[in-house]
Amino acid sequence: MLSFSKAILCAVLLAQYASAAPAVVSSASASAAFSSVFGSASSAVSSAFGSASAATPSSSALARTKSATPSSSFSAEPASVTVPFASDDPNGMLWGEDATGDPQAIRGTLGSTIMGPQNVPLALQNPDLLAPPSTDSGSVQNAKWPFALSHNRLQTGGWARQQNLDVMPIAKSMAGVNMRLEAGAIRELHWHKTAEWSYVIKGSVQVTAINSDGQNYLGTASAGDLWYFPPGIPHSLQATADDPDGTEFLLVFDDGAFSEDSTFLLTDWLAHVPKEVLAKNFKTNISAFDHIPSRQLYIFPSAPPPNNAKAVSDPQGTIPSPFVFHLSQVKATDLDGGSVKVVDSTTFPVSEAIAVAEVTVEPGAMRELHWHPTQDEWTYYLEGQGRVTLFASSSNARTFNYEAGDVGFVPASFGHYVENTGNATLRFLEIFNTDRFQDISLNQWLALTPPDLVKAHLDLDDETIARLSKTKYTVVGP
Repeated sequence: MLSFSKAILCAVLLAQYASAAPAVVSSASASAAFSSVFGSASSAVSSAFGSASAATPSSSALARTKSATPSSSFSAEPASVTVPFASDDPNGMLWGEDATGDPQAIRGTLGSTIMGPQNVPLALQNPDLLAPPSTDSGSVQNAKWPFALSHNRLQTGGWARQQNLDVMPIAKSMAGVNMRLEAGAIRELHWHKTAEWSYVIKGSVQVTAINSDGQNYLGTASAGDLWYFPPGIPHSLQATADDPDGTEFLLVFDDGAFSEDSTFLLTDWLAHVPKEVLAKNFKTNISAFDHIPSRQLYIFPSAPPPNNAKAVSDPQGTIPSPFVFHLSQVKATDLDGGSVKVVDSTTFPVSEAIAVAEVTVEPGAMRELHWHPTQDEWTYYLEGQGRVTLFASSSNARTFNYEAGDVGFVPASFGHYVENTGNATLRFLEIFNTDRFQDISLNQWLALTPPDLVKAHLDLDDETIARLSKTKYTVVGP
């Protein structure tokens, strides 16, 4: 009876496997496989009723059962014995950068037209939100914020707008500011409780600072360069006249709750200290402070600094580790379909809280499937258009579309890729709140895992296994 029960169980499993196969498969080989499965199931039942007293199944019966599986050419049993194959439904973007007209919430046979009003320009920018790919599932917090939607603080001489937890709650570990200074304009002397990291988008900025040992620093960061100030280090930012329009730059802080409106400003502090105390502190007459501002200046116009400016003579000496890093002068590593520059504390020693990778992806290429083990990623898109799917575990996945000026965010360990969906080079910054850049490549992981183990999971053939890369692609060409 034990053999009879085993035979019945085997027949049921085979029948369930056949019924679980995708309905869309119609090839002759698939039909033959299904016929073989059903035939083997029928034979197994007849054999069970006819020879229930047999102690063990014959070797020929085992051979017949094994040959009935659709993937008999592979050494591992296919994962689809327990679950259906992944769908082959097309999941590309339904419209691109040149699309016009009235986009609809339809993908294949799913969805329907929009009968009410809609923000057409916004819908055209976000095709994978309006008509998401069928691979999206569950729930993932919003991971996109365009700076164009941020409230802008306008000042004489420039402006500033920010992204923080208030507008993108998923970004708990980092916040960003986009700032503009006209030539000569000054972001006044100030400091923060957090570290400040910057990437210059256009123009040049002269920065000054001192540390707790009284050592000072003066340097200039040009387009494509970085600066970094540790928490509490007082500093200033001033646009040079290298570009007659001044400068624009990105600031990133290692705290998602950071607010640019809550920094420690020189003028704000002195406006809230009794002048008698100021006179005593600086050993001068109270009249020396007759013209200090009554409130903060924040950003204000001034004459551009001279090109040959040098730090004030300092008896304590200058800061030993520069606060400016000339990333624009670093040669990018060329990749299949793009390039990358990585800067962390190994190359920019003072930058102990933030690391960056500047990545380019050519049309048709993609930043490979990967994740960052312990570091959140704050992404800023400088040029082009891209598409990212975040995998958040537990069958949760969401796809977002990005373009120049957008901020993205990827929590630590979330699997993701960045695909160039436009007709021009995609360029973006991957920024991390860490001293060391790290990522794990899916391709490399599988290539360095025993092949039989990979086959047991994914049912890949030998040719595909052989093409897995034991070194990171970083960017995969078209």
